[in-house]
Amino acid sequence: MDELIIVSVDGHAQMPQDLWPEYLEAAHHHLLPGLHEEQELYWSVNELVFDRAYPDVELFDRDGVYRAGQWQGLYDVDVRLAEMDREGIAAEYINSGDGRIIALFFEIGNRVHTAEACRAGVRAYHRWLHDTHGGHPDRLLLIGTTGSAPCADLDPTLAELDWIADRGFRATAIPGKTVYPGEPSLLDPHWEPFWAKCADRGLHLWIHGGHGQEQASLSREVERAHAQWVAASRDPERFWEILVTSVFNGELLDSAKPRQAMWQVMFSGVFDRYPDLKLNMNEVRGDWIPATLRHLDAVWAEHRDDLPAKRPPSEYWQSNCQAGLSFVHKAEVEHRYEIGVGTIGFGRDYPHSEGTWPNTLPWLGDALAGVPEDEVRAILGDNAIRTFGLDRDALATIAARVGPSIDAITGAAPVDPALLAHFGDRGGYLKPFEGDRRIPEITPMVEHDLAALRVSS
Repeated sequence: MDELIIVSVDGHAQMPQDLWPEYLEAAHHHLLPGLHEEQELYWSVNELVFDRAYPDVELFDRDGVYRAGQWQGLYDVDVRLAEMDREGIAAEYINSGDGRIIALFFEIGNRVHTAEACRAGVRAYHRWLHDTHGGHPDRLLLIGTTGSAPCADLDPTLAELDWIADRGFRATAIPGKTVYPGEPSLLDPHWEPFWAKCADRGLHLWIHGGHGQEQASLSREVERAHAQWVAASRDPERFWEILVTSVFNGELLDSAKPRQAMWQVMFSGVFDRYPDLKLNMNEVRGDWIPATLRHLDAVWAEHRDDLPAKRPPSEYWQSNCQAGLSFVHKAEVEHRYEIGVGTIGFGRDYPHSEGTWPNTLPWLGDALAGVPEDEVRAILGDNAIRTFGLDRDALATIAARVGPSIDAITGAAPVDPALLAHFGDRGGYLKPFEGDRRIPEITPMVEHDLAALRVSS
């Protein structure tokens, strides 16, 4: 077969505002006016972000799909499938979250809400996602956002895991995607029923960029920035300066907390007890992985008698984990052997402004130029198929209809330098390899976790 099977491990869907009353339980409808206020503020900031990310529409939207509103596959499944076909995507995992529409209480862009409201919001999202996207289980691989709700009381969490598993969801966000007061770390035995339920129901684990931030952390920064902007006479340039120095200063979007969640799962022995569980690291880059695994291996070797983990983290990485390189960077491909070619997947982050859409094929053509065919096939689809147990024959049938040829990727014409620069501006495509630059930052985090494990044992 010549056509490539492309499995994107990162797409996004969000419920439109007009459906909030339909899917949210009536007991929480009194919160909807306030949620609409949150939406207005949320979009006032993100509208400017979208404008900055896509400044030259003629450059990146040569097919006119962005201007035609094809981003509306965010909630319109027919539009989503059409854009998957256009970009040659056989299947795509679907996460919650988007900059255009705020979530139902449970994401960091929301204000503080009660545990009951957050759990109700997650239930509403799951039911909407199943109703709208669940009719295409061969192509749309649904991810629950269970870990975005408070999970200190595990009974409703476990019930919701059963609900999504019964309806064919493939994975779930792990606890701590949004952090709520009083919840234990992932090292705590409190979470054992969660891991057991996921293993029993075949739900893989998803860690996405932004994992580990406190409830309302983004909302507070957005509101502070908005107030400063109003005080600055609503000057758009001044507003952008405020956002860059407060909201988008790296603390939220480039946090090491998703990495910490990964090593907490490893060190606490989850993969020893449940060897069939798989973990995808999504939209957190992959250029930190080699140096971090070397550091974690050294820590494990020094403290192995104090740790539940029976193997070094690098072994768990090979057997249980994947780097979902959402909007893959050129340097990550160049260092793919260090990361592990067999542990790399691809995500296009549709329809987010930083992702590869609507330029996925030229983006991949530049990133994978000169890469051997077997490695291209592994990165774009075969690794995800193997790691997450997907039906290769079914996906091959879809790819025969929509997939690009290998030559369309590896033999593609050079990409316009202006468009490459645009990839760099919007998605960091040309960033240098991180290597061990942030090891001093994560070292105290690892030491803190070691101390917590010694106390719990």
